[in-house]
Amino acid sequence: MPLPSHLLPALVLLLGIVLGRLNSPRLGWLITLHPGPLAVTLPAARSPGWAWVPSHCRSPGQAACNFVCDCRDCSDEAQCGYRGASPALGTPFACDFEQDSCGWRDISTSGYSWLRDRAGATLEGPGPHSDHTLGTDLGWYMAVGTHRGKEASTAALRSPTLREAAPSCKLRLWYHAASGDVAELRLEVTHGSETLTLWQSTGSWDPGWQELAVTTGRIRGDFRVTFSATRNATHGGAVALDDLEFWDCGLPSPQASCPLGHHHCHNKVCVEPQQLCDGEDNCGDLSDEDPLTCGHHTATDFETGLGPWNRSEGWSWSHSAGGPERPSWPRRDHSRNSAQGSFLVSVAEPGTPAILSSPEFQASGASNCSLIFYHYLHGSEAGCLQLFLQTLGSSAPQAPVLLRRRRGELGTAWVRDRVDIQSAHPFQILLAGQTGPGGVVGLDDLILSDHCRPVPEVSTLQPLPPGPWAPAPQPLPPSSRLQDSCKQGHFACGDLCVPPEQLCDFEEQCAGGEDEQACGTTDFESLEAGGWEDASVGRLQWRRLSAQESQGSSAAAAGHFLSLQRAWGQLSTEARVLTPLLGPSGPSCELHLAYYLESQPRGFLALVVVDNGSRELAWQALSSSAGGWKVDKVLLGAHRRPFQLEFVGLVDLDGPDQQGAGVDNVTLKDCSPTVTTERDREVSCNFERDTCSWYPGHLSDTHWRWVESRGPDHDHTTGQGHFVLLDPTDPLAWGHSAHLLSRPQVPAAPTECLSFWYYLHGPQIGTLRLAMRREGEETHLWSQSGTQGNRWHEAWATLSHQPGSRAQYQLLFEGLRDGYHGTMALDDVAVRPGPCWAPHHCSFEDSDCGFSLGGRGLWRRQANASGHTAWGPPTDHTTETAQGHYMVVDTSPDALPRGQTASLISKEYRPPAQPACLTFWYHGSLHNPGTLRVHLEKGGKHQVLSLSAHGGLAWRLGSVDVQAEQAWRVVFEAVAAGVAHSYVALDDLLLQDGPCPRPGSCDFESGLCGWSHLAWPSLGGYSWDWGGGATPSRYPQPPVDHTLGTKAGHFAFFETGVLGPGGRAAWLRSEPLPATPASCLRFWYHVGFPEHFYKGELRVLLRSAQGQLAVWGTGGHRRHQWLEAQVEVASTKEFQVVFEATLGGQPALGPIALDDVEYLAGQRCQQPAPSPGDTAAPVSVPTAVGSALLLLMLLVLLGLGGRRWLQKRGSCPFQSNTEATAPGFDNILFNADGVTLPASVTSEP
Repeated sequence: MPLPSHLLPALVLLLGIVLGRLNSPRLGWLITLHPGPLAVTLPAARSPGWAWVPSHCRSPGQAACNFVCDCRDCSDEAQCGYRGASPALGTPFACDFEQDSCGWRDISTSGYSWLRDRAGATLEGPGPHSDHTLGTDLGWYMAVGTHRGKEASTAALRSPTLREAAPSCKLRLWYHAASGDVAELRLEVTHGSETLTLWQSTGSWDPGWQELAVTTGRIRGDFRVTFSATRNATHGGAVALDDLEFWDCGLPSPQASCPLGHHHCHNKVCVEPQQLCDGEDNCGDLSDEDPLTCGHHTATDFETGLGPWNRSEGWSWSHSAGGPERPSWPRRDHSRNSAQGSFLVSVAEPGTPAILSSPEFQASGASNCSLIFYHYLHGSEAGCLQLFLQTLGSSAPQAPVLLRRRRGELGTAWVRDRVDIQSAHPFQILLAGQTGPGGVVGLDDLILSDHCRPVPEVSTLQPLPPGPWAPAPQPLPPSSRLQDSCKQGHFACGDLCVPPEQLCDFEEQCAGGEDEQACGTTDFESLEAGGWEDASVGRLQWRRLSAQESQGSSAAAAGHFLSLQRAWGQLSTEARVLTPLLGPSGPSCELHLAYYLESQPRGFLALVVVDNGSRELAWQALSSSAGGWKVDKVLLGAHRRPFQLEFVGLVDLDGPDQQGAGVDNVTLKDCSPTVTTERDREVSCNFERDTCSWYPGHLSDTHWRWVESRGPDHDHTTGQGHFVLLDPTDPLAWGHSAHLLSRPQVPAAPTECLSFWYYLHGPQIGTLRLAMRREGEETHLWSQSGTQGNRWHEAWATLSHQPGSRAQYQLLFEGLRDGYHGTMALDDVAVRPGPCWAPHHCSFEDSDCGFSLGGRGLWRRQANASGHTAWGPPTDHTTETAQGHYMVVDTSPDALPRGQTASLISKEYRPPAQPACLTFWYHGSLHNPGTLRVHLEKGGKHQVLSLSAHGGLAWRLGSVDVQAEQAWRVVFEAVAAGVAHSYVALDDLLLQDGPCPRPGSCDFESGLCGWSHLAWPSLGGYSWDWGGGATPSRYPQPPVDHTLGTKAGHFAFFETGVLGPGGRAAWLRSEPLPATPASCLRFWYHVGFPEHFYKGELRVLLRSAQGQLAVWGTGGHRRHQWLEAQVEVASTKEFQVVFEATLGGQPALGPIALDDVEYLAGQRCQQPAPSPGDTAAPVSVPTAVGSALLLLMLLVLLGLGGRRWLQKRGSCPFQSNTEATAPGFDNILFNADGVTLPASVTSEP
């Protein structure tokens, strides 16, 4: 028997309730859901239901919170500072705070404390406006609110007790702290009696979310992590924390047997052979460092001295406790992972290496002499550690041979490395460290293998050659050597000393261009390798390789290239290689490269721009470029100095097939800021070929992107071409603004017109702004805020220049996001000589829109941000804030005598192609401000409207029908009434196609008419939208409108899926309507939700000076069709009608739409005839019979449940779920006499 599909969810829910009541250990249920009819298998004895089987996994206490899932469901790792979900291979244990605090607990001792919060709960203030996980105001994080105490205080957030961190353990998190608002941030780990500081900072911090990654090192036993923020009397102390991740923290699990060559530890754990005797507890029980196994190795941990090593002046034996207060100083050693442990640190001046030398060793013979060492490079890009092999005993002195070099910034971690030496002569190992400004180079745990055999008598160490420590036997050319005549850090070429800031700035200072030779451009044939330096700390590294040494696809390349190879590091898995500091670069800067990537299933190759601590993904290779080498180019654009380029790669060299990655022939092209190309003069652009002279700015991680039409994102030119798009969610970004700039231009005429097509769509889209930069000043030309519907709009702005001026100017489009839902786009930009027509929309936010002020010049553009403006409305109409602008004229007798006029004259409007409507909003002072007259000039002036600008607190809507076959102007005349402290104001002029609608009415074919969709922050900052079925949309919407009944029609709609569970709403507000004893509001609405369990709500509210009342509402699942509603309204005061869209249940994709709103002033509603959509659908006999049988079965089940309940409880099993209607505003109308409840709104239409 088929069951109606719409009954299925209700049946499943009801059965769940019944089964919950009949939860008997002797009675089980088996429910099978099929796409067709519902099959219900009745009770099977002793067959427990799967949904009620508890987990019986009980791991030992010492196994809980140890980063290893001992239970199949990982329940032993729940509430451990991360979510107890088994992570996939290569992913971390993480907590995003979306569900709860994951066990993190506030241990603060003052009112300055941590709590779980989200941006939507605090719309203002210094805290973040979005979380890091979702990038929206609905996401959660841990936060410390501002505290106004007068004493220093610390807010501390502590993890649960964690256990046994592996040597590779890394903690990664994101924090948000505004500079000047917090005194100090600190991350600590407490184990045993020691509290170790992993990271500490006193700022300054960049705006937005900042990444922090620290290694914990091997921690035995229990430990806890604490993140604290300290404020003093001058700091508010707003801090937030999100997305904590524990990477590679679990110790290996025991195995019955190990792969061939691996070591089987005492605790049955398997470790790789290279992890034996490496100074780290990889087994977890120290059996891989057992003296019986490692007794023949010579280990120096610097706890009691230098061992067999000799140091020159410049190396200092030190430890963290009591060390210098330097941010880059190591906070712990490697051997003990403690601040009390000792290590060796270079304090040599930059350019003067400190030498650490080994004993003299015998020739190694057939076996390698291996050295494992741990090094630390932090605080300076100029820090360098080099390892040389010095051969001895030959007749002629030999220059040291460079075996290993690490240079630059490796972070606050001790990194493992290893060299294997095979020499036919006696030799020594030399470690040379030199620091950069503010940097530190450290050494710890030097471990020599048993094949490093000292000679009986030590020979005299041969002195090292002077000059730079560079790879031998090919030293750098003499022109690159630092001369005594140049200051430290300067580059010498000929007679020039090039300062550091002019190195790699894409401008050649030296005659031969030597200052730009090691700056990223390279074919990797020279040892310099274009200045690229490997910064890997894990099992992979970037290494210059020859084609003869390579295998697989890389062998196709001749000469040398950069290749991913195995390394000895123990930390992050990916490999990194960076350029020196570069820049500044110009907008045309491009990187060209050849590359190959063979990696399945996991692996990647990417180019990252490192700019002021932030990392921006600029390019990523395809998952696999099987078939050999490929070429590509990347637009880098303009960046301020200093920035670096970084290749990041990851492949599984032990995986199936031949895997690898390589880079070659890297070229930086047109990167000088002074370089100009032909396309730099192309401001006019349809973006089909490229972006012409336009390029994205890099001041934040939010960027304009050149994209091709796909899905709902389509261009204006052809509907299938290219355009520039700003979507802050793809990829996810947190920056508040994004810039699209033109190259500097020379004016072609004193006046130019810039036209463009723009797209603003989405419930939280924000503002698009156009500005012009010239000689250090920025002039706003145009802006548009809020969603403008799912279509392209044309706009234009006049560019005014000084006659005869050749001063260059730059155009700037700026996208300012107000929220996290919506997209902006630009297309078909054009510049022509001469002025523009008057704009179709003018909000006066950026300019006076070309209005001239008439003879008296009494009108002026102003805002009331200070709150002390002598006259004018307290807020504008556009933004409804004191910061918004409008035009206003003082009609007081001392400014404008009684009967005198002040004119405001527009620029010429383009002749409309069809009848149009010009709307505007006006405001008058409380006392009689006079009269506002509106004239249209079409060859001659004639009056079309005269308004008595009666005072009040509200802006009012005026409209004029326009029909013209030639250019025309509009003239506003304020006629003074002779009343002191009076004024008339104007705002938001809009010219739209079609005749002007009646007040409060709209068919939405040309727009929203007089209905305002301004987003209110108190409701979450969401706004209604406007669209139609003919244009693809990324938001669900009705397929057809009601007016035309076709896809070509339009409607107002709101997608409730963007609302969170907080129950916020979006408002669509009418213009102010006059008081009425009874009027009728008629409209058609469409509510479409997937199932009964979701509930979108549409309500009609009345807002007036008396308050706000709900007069109609509907919600729940609808039949995806247009339904008619009518509501009688009454008010003794001027009022607004508000359509409110909100959620009454869980978030779900589902639109609420409106069409054909009609306000009939002074008319009572008439009961409508039943519409075809309201006719009951016929029900087949089998369906009716089946439904009756199903109902009977459910009644039997309920009876059984009730009987069972009564037997157990001896009382009534159910309490009434019926709630009495509380006194409130729902479905209540108000009039002068009181409250009435008309029949027309007591039931749904």
